[in-house]
Amino acid sequence: MQKTLIPGLAFSLIVGAACVLLQRLVPGLSALLVAIIAGIAVANLTRIPDSLTPGLAVASKRVLRIGIVLLGFSILLDDIVALGWGVVAVVIAVVFGGLFGTILIGRWLGVTRSQSVLISAGFSICGAAAVAGVESTIKRKDSEVATAIGLVVLYGTAMIAIVPLLLGLTGFDDHLKGLITGASIHEVAQVVAAGGIMGGGVLTVAVIVKLARVLMLAPVIATLGFLERGNNQSDKRAPLIPLFAVGFIAASVFASLVDIPDSVRTVISLLQSLCLAAAMFALGAGIRFSSFKQAGMKPVLLGALSTLLVAVIATTGMILVS
Repeated sequence: MQKTLIPGLAFSLIVGAACVLLQRLVPGLSALLVAIIAGIAVANLTRIPDSLTPGLAVASKRVLRIGIVLLGFSILLDDIVALGWGVVAVVIAVVFGGLFGTILIGRWLGVTRSQSVLISAGFSICGAAAVAGVESTIKRKDSEVATAIGLVVLYGTAMIAIVPLLLGLTGFDDHLKGLITGASIHEVAQVVAAGGIMGGGVLTVAVIVKLARVLMLAPVIATLGFLERGNNQSDKRAPLIPLFAVGFIAASVFASLVDIPDSVRTVISLLQSLCLAAAMFALGAGIRFSSFKQAGMKPVLLGALSTLLVAVIATTGMILVS
């Protein structure tokens, strides 16, 4: 490893470890959300030394991809199938309807295609991890990645309060509340936070549904990679499906077929949390309010409309199949 990478990489891992420890000390607190906010705070309140920049870049990409692969071990296909094929169909509709619907809305608003794709991935699949996973398949600006992640944090955090409030007025049972929560909120951590507010019965169902959406990350990346190749025949940087996406699916299949000891699962879960928290900090450190302002109001409006679109598809679909 190049010496220039060590300071930034070590710093992001130390912050990630601190966020994971804080989550263990404060139940209900999200290590990933804390890490993103910490990164944004560092980027906007202080000047990040140039010596940290190369390592932070590695953390935001390679370490993130390791975390995504490890995340696959937490997704058991049996749990997803147990939801019923109707719920699985709604999850697919949420992901692809939200994805392509957001891109169409973005075109109508005059938002760049790359910015629309990044926002659609984050809001339809699994938040910042999806944005970072998809950005390698398309031509985009770093500022567009930062804007998409910032919007995921903004709207996803708002949904933690809004979803329990609205569902509390409906009279739905816990199962249906869990289905809607898991299908409509952006980040896994945000789903956990919202589900926790409504209780354990809602939380368990919501997390399984959300993980079903996370599982769609690999086919979405493959689809976008295919479309990017079609739009840019000479573009060699867009793989059909990145290696980490293959690893993510392989990890999920392995965890579903092999009885992994609880002690090993605990270690994998800890490493996954550490990698994702370190990556979220590094991604947050690339978000500067000045560049966010330069993006204008159109991406912000697109984020609001995408949130609404995903919520409508999720709520309507889950009511119909329940």
